Amino acid sequence: MGGYEIEFRHSVTVELVRASAQDADVLFAARVSTKGEQSLEDAHADASRSKGLIGYLMRDRHGSPFEHNSMTFFVQAPIFVFREMMRHRIASYNEESGRYRELRPVFYVPATERKLVQEGKPGHYNFVDGTPEQYKLVDEATRRVCEEAYHAYQEMLDAGIAREVARIVLPLTTYSSMYVTVNARSLMNFLSLRTKRDNARYPSFPQREIEMVAEKMEAEWERLMPITHAAFEEHGRVAP
Repeated sequence: MGGYEIEFRHSVTVELVRASAQDADVLFAARVSTKGEQSLEDAHADASRSKGLIGYLMRDRHGSPFEHNSMTFFVQAPIFVFREMMRHRIASYNEESGRYRELRPVFYVPATERKLVQEGKPGHYNFVDGTPEQYKLVDEATRRVCEEAYHAYQEMLDAGIAREVARIVLPLTTYSSMYVTVNARSLMNFLSLRTKRDNARYPSFPQREIEMVAEKMEAEWERLMPITHAAFEEHGRVAP
């Protein structure tokens, strides 16, 4: 039987592939409404002199000036994370295809610091640590099921079954890869829902694995547009 060596991971990968995004992008987009063609002068302006304008736009939710930029991320994460991400119809996605390539046996298994037990009712709940026995169960059961599923996948491929059929036995914890292209306004919407922060005006209860992706994307965005990010933080992490 062919195939690859099975690998288990408990992390996600987020890499910024390319970006056209800086705080000055917000300025020229906003000022065209009052300056017309003269707003071209703001295309490379010193945004640090216009923190007040960016803060005003964020506070009063004038959102469109935050759309004139672009960031493309390469993301590797479990398939169940991608299915949650794609519910945000605010980005462009291209994912690797199990129809056209043999999927690698890389599977997600929670790390020991991942909280396992949900307490409370929907809308009023939190997650707490599991017992050593619960962590052992999750780890061993996940590894067992993934190994069995991958062996079944390989068995079908070796028998000449099409990849698009053989893949049906693989679990949602299988890693996939995709490119995500998004602008700052859309990213703020994503972050407001998929990160849990004490300073957020509206509470969010994201699944930890998608929050791991969101945190890495936010770190890259903060580096590119620090003034815009600071305004997002100051005004309660509400997408404009």
